[in-house]
Amino acid sequence: MQVRRVLVPLVILLATIAPAAQQTDPAASLRAQIDRIFKDHAYDTPRFGPARWLPDGKAYAIVERSGTGTEIARYDGVSGARTVMVHAEQLVPKGSERPLDIEDYAWSPDGRRLLIFTNSRKVWRQNTRGDYWVLDTRMGVIRKLGGKGPEASMMFAKFSPGGDRVAYVRGNNIYVQPVLEGDPVRLTADGTPLPGGLAWSPAVGGPQGTIVNGTSDWVNEEELGIRDGFRWSPDGQRIAYWQFDTSGVGNFTLINDTEALYPVTKTFAYPKPGTPNSRVRIGVVPASGGPTTWIKTPGDPRDTYLASLDWVDANTIAMQQINRLQNEDDYLLDTAATGHVNVVLRDRAAKGWVDAQSDITWVEDGRAFLWLSERDGWRHLYKVAKGGGEPALLTKFDADVIGLAGVDGDARIVYFLASPSDATQSYLYRVSLDGGAPVRVTPDTQPGTHGYTFAPGAKLAFHTYSRFDRPRSMDLVSLPDHAMKRGIADVAPLEQMLSDVVRPPVEFLKVDVGGGVVLDGWMIKPPSFDPAKKYPVIVHVYGEPASQTVTDSWGGGRTLFHRALADAGYVVVSFDNRGTPAPKGAAWRKVIYGSVGDLSSKEQAAAIRALASTHSFIDLDRVGIWGWSGGGTNTLNAMFRFPDVYAVGVAVAPVPDQRLYDTIYQERYMGIPQQNAEGYRIGSAINFAEGLRGHLLVVHGSGDDNVHYQGTERLVNRLVELGKPFDLMVYPNRTHAIAEGPGTTVHVYQLIARYFVDHLPPGGR
Repeated sequence: MQVRRVLVPLVILLATIAPAAQQTDPAASLRAQIDRIFKDHAYDTPRFGPARWLPDGKAYAIVERSGTGTEIARYDGVSGARTVMVHAEQLVPKGSERPLDIEDYAWSPDGRRLLIFTNSRKVWRQNTRGDYWVLDTRMGVIRKLGGKGPEASMMFAKFSPGGDRVAYVRGNNIYVQPVLEGDPVRLTADGTPLPGGLAWSPAVGGPQGTIVNGTSDWVNEEELGIRDGFRWSPDGQRIAYWQFDTSGVGNFTLINDTEALYPVTKTFAYPKPGTPNSRVRIGVVPASGGPTTWIKTPGDPRDTYLASLDWVDANTIAMQQINRLQNEDDYLLDTAATGHVNVVLRDRAAKGWVDAQSDITWVEDGRAFLWLSERDGWRHLYKVAKGGGEPALLTKFDADVIGLAGVDGDARIVYFLASPSDATQSYLYRVSLDGGAPVRVTPDTQPGTHGYTFAPGAKLAFHTYSRFDRPRSMDLVSLPDHAMKRGIADVAPLEQMLSDVVRPPVEFLKVDVGGGVVLDGWMIKPPSFDPAKKYPVIVHVYGEPASQTVTDSWGGGRTLFHRALADAGYVVVSFDNRGTPAPKGAAWRKVIYGSVGDLSSKEQAAAIRALASTHSFIDLDRVGIWGWSGGGTNTLNAMFRFPDVYAVGVAVAPVPDQRLYDTIYQERYMGIPQQNAEGYRIGSAINFAEGLRGHLLVVHGSGDDNVHYQGTERLVNRLVELGKPFDLMVYPNRTHAIAEGPGTTVHVYQLIARYFVDHLPPGGR
């Protein structure tokens, strides 16, 4: 069977093309709008910062352009008064004519010295490898750190509490160097070196180092957010760090066919479900050098996850240890000098999994900490004494806490995000550290999605606000009164520009799919909508535990892409099935445990059928679906399992076979394949490929380190074996984002749009 490969270059219209409203050809108008969104960036929201609150909690700092260089400016939070903290000319190294380009920075605790990160390189998703310099503002001296090491090879440098030394990672080992003079001292010697002394990065060929100190292996970075892998003790005497031993972990190889005359390979440790993980442990090493004391965590270090690491005081380390099944999370305290631990809190999931805590906040002068748990069926905030004991429930309401926002220790107030009556929105609430009924802080006059970045002391905060049809704005508010002190990011000009683009307004839906289950959804209709006609429908899907699609928040380019599809003559909809992370209680989220992919496809199909039963303009003979990553996976599930519902699908970077993804994510929601073989079979779309009847386009980047192109190749083999026609687009060497290289992003969205236009013609009839 011949496979049709979509490789024809797209028609890219000039930016001077007439606005969409003046077009007579819907397809041409659609192409023009996609260009405006992704090539011309005509609707990008105003940028602010990145800003950083200063320790006094009253002002913040921003890196700003100044002539040919950058400088750091201080802004008073309330008045906006600006002063320059570091001038561009202070950042000119000896022998250079240009100031350093500041990509990130940190002040020493006494505010005298500035640590500057520059000349960075990407390590997987973030630029975490580069050069570090120290500026002494009193002496006017600027010095490059790292000794004679190779360029752009340092990671995660940070000042000691005394500000006289800097620790960093290079080549999978940890170093400490005096700030003003002196050579680096290597604290660990067993880190496996890589070419040029570098730590692992996709730009470096060859296998990942077997021993990784002070940073992470691939899977722990991706799924648990571990990148910066070491911590100074509060007294500056010791450093605690993660060590990953990747020996025994299966290696995955990416092949780059276009970089050189012959293919270039990049190999890294990537554990797949049911296979060995890295051996992970935490050690404590003297900052002056010496042997490491290893923390004596219980269990097999290959079958547990150490999800966090922090110092509580100069003698005590706190860490999370999660079991391989990820249904138990122990919070451990360790005596650093001995390595002995005790369990302060054990959080168990009644069904499914526990989520690793991303923000454990110590309160009451270190006597207690705050913890999020679903132990009563809701995600609630608890206060736990340092010595252990029964956690004290703080948020006494029948609703989920979306996340912790900040703590005002003086006023004994905890701030958190929640939305008890509408799972598509998010608001700030507060509760006493003694517990009680939560009180809403965000004004009732601003329905939608709110976010906050608190200043130290929690008296001021950056406040962001958006809605589905309203771009994100930012202002500065005082707390607890939520009084707006100053506007920061003004979106009025953008709103004016978008006034014709975001019409008609989105409609939020409640869709009954039977069995007492009601899904949230949204719908965008064409501007020329005629209720007497029937319209083709495009469903945007994600459907997995990592993300929601149905939120009352500004979605940027993707929202505008869906607007462009609607303008061309489609009804565009999206639904959040059960198993997505909506704040609707633990039972809603955990119902999919062990069968990810099965329930989502059933509820997505039921939702579009239910919508058509109550909206006569929905043409059930013309339904398309598309999604990315987990959404690409559910697009395959929809096309294969419900061919009577979906006529056209575009699956971007999907996981056709769940056995091919990583251990932490897949086992969290599916268990271990040796113990749930049938669940993995039922959950994997590739096993239902014989059901395909409609038009399917699969899109993937061959350099995707996350969701491997391997899965798409296996799917291709299966579809060929079955004699199924389909279309395939491969983007050479692109990652999971499929964004690298000039023109890539606009090409992807033009491709998706064209596929629908070709196979699901727009317009009512």
